[in-house]
Amino acid sequence: MAALPHPPDAAGERGDGDSEFPTSTFGRPPVRRGRRSRWSGWRRHTLVLVALLGCVGILAFARWIAATPFVDIRCSGQGDGSLVLEGSTLPALQALRGRSVVAIGGNVGPPMPVDALLLHRSPRWQVDDAARARQLAQQEGLATRLAAGTLQLHFADGPVLTLAAAPRGWAGLGWLFWPLAGLALLLLLAAAVVLLARRRPLDLLYALMALCQAGNLLFIALETTRGLGLPAAALAPEMLVRLALDGCTGAAAVTAFARHPTRLPRAGWAAAAAWAAVIVCLALAWTGVLSPLWWWAQGLCLALGSAALAVIARSYRREPNPYAMVLRRFATATLATLLLVTAAVALAAQRGDVEPGAVAAAPVAWALFLASLLLLAPFLGRSRPLLREFALLAGIGTVATSLALLSVAAFSPSALNTLALASFIALALYVGARRWLLNHVVGRSVISTERTFELLYRAAREVQAQPARLSALQARLLRELFEPLEIFSVDRVPARARVVGGGSALVVPVPRADEDPTPPHALVLRYAQHGQRLFTADDARLVARVVDQMRRAVAYDQAVERGRHEERLRIAQDLHDDIGARLLTLMYQAPTPEIEDYIRHTLLDLKTLTRGLAASEHRLSHAAVEWKADLTQRLAAAQAELLWTFQCDIDMRLSVVQWSALTRVLRELVSNALYHGHATRVEVQFSLERGELLLRVADDGNGSKPQAWSHGLGLGGVRKRAKLLGGEVQWLENVPCGIVCELRITGFADRS
Repeated sequence: MAALPHPPDAAGERGDGDSEFPTSTFGRPPVRRGRRSRWSGWRRHTLVLVALLGCVGILAFARWIAATPFVDIRCSGQGDGSLVLEGSTLPALQALRGRSVVAIGGNVGPPMPVDALLLHRSPRWQVDDAARARQLAQQEGLATRLAAGTLQLHFADGPVLTLAAAPRGWAGLGWLFWPLAGLALLLLLAAAVVLLARRRPLDLLYALMALCQAGNLLFIALETTRGLGLPAAALAPEMLVRLALDGCTGAAAVTAFARHPTRLPRAGWAAAAAWAAVIVCLALAWTGVLSPLWWWAQGLCLALGSAALAVIARSYRREPNPYAMVLRRFATATLATLLLVTAAVALAAQRGDVEPGAVAAAPVAWALFLASLLLLAPFLGRSRPLLREFALLAGIGTVATSLALLSVAAFSPSALNTLALASFIALALYVGARRWLLNHVVGRSVISTERTFELLYRAAREVQAQPARLSALQARLLRELFEPLEIFSVDRVPARARVVGGGSALVVPVPRADEDPTPPHALVLRYAQHGQRLFTADDARLVARVVDQMRRAVAYDQAVERGRHEERLRIAQDLHDDIGARLLTLMYQAPTPEIEDYIRHTLLDLKTLTRGLAASEHRLSHAAVEWKADLTQRLAAAQAELLWTFQCDIDMRLSVVQWSALTRVLRELVSNALYHGHATRVEVQFSLERGELLLRVADDGNGSKPQAWSHGLGLGGVRKRAKLLGGEVQWLENVPCGIVCELRITGFADRS
């Protein structure tokens, strides 16, 4: 992947302003010495204050409901719309189970007729306007009579039973109230964290969506309480208030998607159109012009959802940001489930004989699903498996309850069969599609252990062989691991790998070898798997381990090289002090001038060998001078001629392994030409061009048919050293006589 021509000014922020890469909301930026973390000081105090105020508000809301008078009875609606007593904790009602309640009375006004609409808690999901008006009238009449202190139940066959109204109390809130209220509190805290962490105007939109859905959850919590009797002050405005909450959520989503993660052209027009639609719809609903109101409310929500999906889809087409891809999948799932819930509720209302509890289950599940997505959105770059599982279960529950409601409306099965059907659908979806949904909807996928180990092992081996290329090898490893759409370097170096942009990018500090002249820098990887996956905290931890392993590989190589160098120094010193001294003594005691000259040449060879062992590296030009001098001396002693040609386009540094291998190959080939081929002329051509080394040794001796040779220690050693250098060697017949040996090493300049 080519680097960008104009890298960003700082890690995590593009210079062109097209995309935004702020620090992830819940990411932990590197803490410099002497500086406090992000969540210390006034931010932490403010967050604690918001949490305390939220808890106080929830408790005040619960206390208000607990103080509301109610009667602890359970009723059910029949197919003809009648209201039947199912049970109660009051002893006076035990004998009247199964009888129809036709009216309610009390100390205020005459008896008021009631029917199954009294059991419908939420006006927001009442399809028919007339039915909603009767539902609100019955709930208000019930609340008025309960507030007077007594409630009279008029049964179909004549009996009238008078009950004393009592405050609901904390036990009357029901077991669903507190989880729903707790989820609303979590949404409030999520909004506070987003605003405190980044303090951008765009984050106000997320906070608005979170607070609107927190309000929806409180309405649902109110409607899940036990018995009969709800505050009339909360039910009367519910339809308009919840329409406003849903409309503001949809308009805020359209506005946010038009501006983040990529700002679209005419983003302001899209936002203005969405908010104008919400305001106009609310004004017409307030004046009573819209009828049927529920269909207009659902149409507004579906239209805003479709607009949000279209906007984020266009944003992803404009720039393949994986964060936009995940938001597009969230919008698709939300819109699809809302369509399913709308169809299920509408079909159930058309039949008119479906239990209110079955109708309410699908909207409640959908509200939980939307709330879970809002909670999950800031955590996309973090490992939050509990939130992901909750969102998955809420989505599957929405689909299962909606399909079960459709089955009830279409085939009228019993309540037990409906529950069994919903449970079976939910279990099948969860077991069969869990992994696929988590990977594709949330934009997360796990890199296989086998692939990671293979790439890391290969990179570590190459780093050990070429520690100077540590930075380049790490960049290649990261590219192969994550397949980013873009990768570039920046000057700001974090203390450790960080996920930024909500998972759109990953900033990785690059370790450097000791001899690396490049300044410290970090790599920014954008859009994993070509824009199909988000970076996560798990990826940052994986990269930290990878960087650590590569540092260990370099440290191991340096330690091994230091040990080898020390051992070579020891051997060179021993050779110089022991063998050299003995040879010098023998030279002075030589019986003939020929033996003295031979020992002198051996001392020169020993001097070259010890100097080479003591040096950690050799310049190619210096080594070539030594090789030529050594070969000239040996050929002159054998009364043979040397033709030497040397050319290179780069004067590279040879490692000890390279120098030693080339030195021994040259000596072995020249020795074979002299002592086996009885050559009188040896031609050596040494060239290094474009990283490829060619060593050609030709003689005019009496050697022939090299294919038939048996490779002993000499020729076998040449092959072994050629393989060690990463090259190939071959012997050919020279024309008109003699042997030619060619050693080729591709990429020799990169192996130093």
